Amino acid sequence: MSTLKKIGVIGAGTMGNGIAQACAVSGLDVVMVDVADTAVAKGIATVAGSLERLHKKEKITAADKDAALKRIEGTTRYDALGGCDLIIEAATENEELKVKILKQVDALAGPDVVIATNTSSISITRLAASTSRPGKFIGMHFFNPVPMMSLVELIRGHLTEDATVDAAVAFAKSLGKTPIVVKNSPGFVVNRILCPMINEAILALQEGLASPEDIDNGMKLGCSHPIGPLALADMVGLDVMLAVMEVFYRDFNDPKYRPALLLKEMVAAGHLGRKAGRGFYTYK
Repeated sequence: MSTLKKIGVIGAGTMGNGIAQACAVSGLDVVMVDVADTAVAKGIATVAGSLERLHKKEKITAADKDAALKRIEGTTRYDALGGCDLIIEAATENEELKVKILKQVDALAGPDVVIATNTSSISITRLAASTSRPGKFIGMHFFNPVPMMSLVELIRGHLTEDATVDAAVAFAKSLGKTPIVVKNSPGFVVNRILCPMINEAILALQEGLASPEDIDNGMKLGCSHPIGPLALADMVGLDVMLAVMEVFYRDFNDPKYRPALLLKEMVAAGHLGRKAGRGFYTYK
């Protein structure tokens, strides 16, 4: 891990392409894998657009922009991960899917390769058990949008080795991020605090206490939050929010983590937030 050159990223969606961009901008080669060519192409296009915006804001040079984009190889072939020094799984927040992916990756990666998962709520210990290297397995939770957010939450499973944690800390710092190290528990630290707060805001809306705009303005102006909880839920994705709250409700067995009925209804209706064009707000 001290001589990382190539990073594998599984998933070309919002989190995956953001992680790929952060690695490429830091000078690392990246293999970004997804199941369909269209998903891969969309991920590459998203990175290209993000880099272009950074160039226009004079955050990076044209040469840096072009070099970073060239460092990312998009593919649907899992065997392309064979030469990677670190592999980060950033697929949809679905435990069954993640386990399936991690078993594939474990069989391809060299014995000393660290495998990380970008899960925001699923047990690291349980995911590590699907591999043959639980000591070299760690949670590496990036935050959206990855290129802009400075935090990386590193979660150690029950069998994660100290050397793995140390290497993950060094890697996060090499990306210009600030890591925090936490123990394995549903939602870890940040989402353990954040998601119930967002769920409570949805409950307040469900009960008709205030409009979405007034709920969000109340938290922005009264608590100095940069974005209101409902707008933040739209950014994260209401399907992701629901998945996290369902993990909390199941694993803690505590009714205080019960997902709001309105949240379930909106997900069932396909109103998933920004990515769907409609959530608590409407987007073009």
